Amino acid sequence: MADDIFEDYQKRLCNCLSSFDWSPVYKLAEDIRSAWEKERHIFLCGNGGSAANAIHIANDFLYPMAKIKGKGIKVTALTANQAVLTCLGNDIGYENIFSYQLETLGREGDILIVLSGSGNSSNILNAIDTAKRKRMNTCGILGFNGGKCLKLVDVPIHFAVNDMQISEDLQLITGHMLMQWLMGPTRA
Repeated sequence: MADDIFEDYQKRLCNCLSSFDWSPVYKLAEDIRSAWEKERHIFLCGNGGSAANAIHIANDFLYPMAKIKGKGIKVTALTANQAVLTCLGNDIGYENIFSYQLETLGREGDILIVLSGSGNSSNILNAIDTAKRKRMNTCGILGFNGGKCLKLVDVPIHFAVNDMQISEDLQLITGHMLMQWLMGPTRA
């Protein structure tokens, strides 16, 4: 029985990867490279496992890039500071934990990347609204049907898979692909 579960999971993940149109990922890669060259800031956010993925991808954009290229990308995972998240959640509501940070930190030309399985979390939608108002570029790495985020972001990277774990795997795989593309032939 366990073998069937493992084999099924592997097949579903591989099917998503092999049938996907990677052109929006290439578009995001170009946008990130341009932002990096112009010293713009990249912001990432998500909930649950996607929050952890946001932190992981932010780390990959900062440290390995600096180690190999001499200068990392200015990047912030809006999920990383527990004191800020709990303060904002308590004082102004969980739905505002990312948008409030963007209101303070985000600038025109920066990029917001949201990671979401459902694409419907109010804190993610509010972050996109704030980013749009501040004239930031927006991207969503989304699962399931893409939710409301699918139509709101500038660059939707939508994996139409009805599985939260595979959706989160694909977020991290996309982040790693972006990092390796940005690093070019020299990889960590």
